[in-house]
Amino acid sequence: MSSKEGSGGFRKRKHDNFPHGQRKDEKDNVNSSSSLMVSFKSFQLELDTRHDKYERLVKLSRDITIESKRTIFLLHRITSDPNGEEILNESEAKLEAVRQKIKQVAQELIGEDMHQFHRAISPGLQEYVEAVSFQYFIKTRSLISVKEINKQLIFTMEDEEETNTPSSNPHDKQLCTWSLKVTPVDYLLGVADLTGELMRMCINSVGNGDIDTPFELSQFLRQIYDGFSYIGNTGPYEVSKKLYTLKQSLAKVENACYTLKVRGSEIPKHMLADVFSTKAEMIDREEGLS
Repeated sequence: MSSKEGSGGFRKRKHDNFPHGQRKDEKDNVNSSSSLMVSFKSFQLELDTRHDKYERLVKLSRDITIESKRTIFLLHRITSDPNGEEILNESEAKLEAVRQKIKQVAQELIGEDMHQFHRAISPGLQEYVEAVSFQYFIKTRSLISVKEINKQLIFTMEDEEETNTPSSNPHDKQLCTWSLKVTPVDYLLGVADLTGELMRMCINSVGNGDIDTPFELSQFLRQIYDGFSYIGNTGPYEVSKKLYTLKQSLAKVENACYTLKVRGSEIPKHMLADVFSTKAEMIDREEGLS
């Protein structure tokens, strides 16, 4: 061994002892029709197909996230717009467009194990749960269940081959069905994100002179926080991590209710939103220092 190799220099690799031309000849002599090469080519094709499908699902999930966020921004206008019914109808049309994207996801997952592609579609499903639960709360002042969400994600369509046959009987047409189930974890993460939107709705409501909505939201958020507290650290890591954010949103809403109850008569209505925003920033700073 040379002194350079002994002091940490590069060592020769075993195949460097063979001439480059000899290695090239060995590569050319590989039988591409052998069973081993055929097997590896099939593995390559399967992996490429799976990666392409994963990328398509990521793009669909990104589109679902964007459209769901736009729906949430639209729903926030309901606190200041007198035409609340028109906003709800427009949000329903947007959510229907989101469900068509989810339908494409369900078609991509036909014959596949959903859990292998769950990381690709999970962000979009969480954002969809947040949007549809926000709309449901505005309509009913209650929380939508995961069963009701999954009912909306069952898609049916008549079989094209049956419908294109001129002699086919309309009663004999077969229905193609696709469905996508939101997992309990995605549902919980979406509900946890919903609390942040409800906190913003509380501040916006106060700014528009609505004094009753903050107390209603405070009670609703307290029930959600109690439910998450039962899970605690025994659930998935992502859920327990969202618990801190949920607690922050609840504290801001309760602080707004406290200010309304104690000092509501002292502060003009058009200044209440500014007071709450300032106090919310102070709470964030204190929690950041602690």
